[in-house]
Amino acid sequence: MSGNGTRTVRTGGVRLVYRAWGAEAGRPIVLLHCLGEDGEDWRGPLISQLGADHPLYALDLRGHGESDWPGAYAMDDYRNDLLGFLDALGLDSVILVGHSFGSVVAYLFAQEHPERVDRLVLEETGAMRPLDPPQEVSAEPPPDAPPFDWEVKVQWTRQRNEPDPRWWDRLSAISAPTLLIGGGASSHLPQEDLALMADRIPNARHITIDGAGHLVHESRPLEFTTAVLTFLTE
Repeated sequence: MSGNGTRTVRTGGVRLVYRAWGAEAGRPIVLLHCLGEDGEDWRGPLISQLGADHPLYALDLRGHGESDWPGAYAMDDYRNDLLGFLDALGLDSVILVGHSFGSVVAYLFAQEHPERVDRLVLEETGAMRPLDPPQEVSAEPPPDAPPFDWEVKVQWTRQRNEPDPRWWDRLSAISAPTLLIGGGASSHLPQEDLALMADRIPNARHITIDGAGHLVHESRPLEFTTAVLTFLTE
């Protein structure tokens, strides 16, 4: 363990940094942050509440935080990193909680490895269908960009504009009970997309925390935590 409380694993030649919080026993939960953030983003009421009954693991995804910035950021890379992380820690099956970019990693993993996911929480997730008009992004980061590898944003935008059709088609392959949480009209994401995704995932429900915007777990931490706890204990 490092001086700042982080731990490290290596998988596929990439060093991944994570934080371990919570109980020593119980169903493990892996938390996946949004674009430009890192595992520290999850600190707050959710950690204190979930940690009473679950071991918690908050990753810095590749290209973020203290994890390696290898320059390769295909969604398959993130999915494979997550598999390697679980294998390295001996976690056969976990609850995945993802926000935005991290939620896409979570549900792509759940499509490919349904037996490794007990439950799935997707906060302000994106529907991976072609964008019209496509998004544009500069190859150079703006002065106020958060401290992560800007190349993640460049490659993510490319994949977001023209996603692999399987990512949408195979939502039906997700077998884990799934909760999709939207932030309502103040979010920049089309909220109807979350409802469409919930219709395609076999055992899913969609709730909205009105007025929360895109950062639901930050702007409405108690409501978000209550929603997740209720879902996990049903």
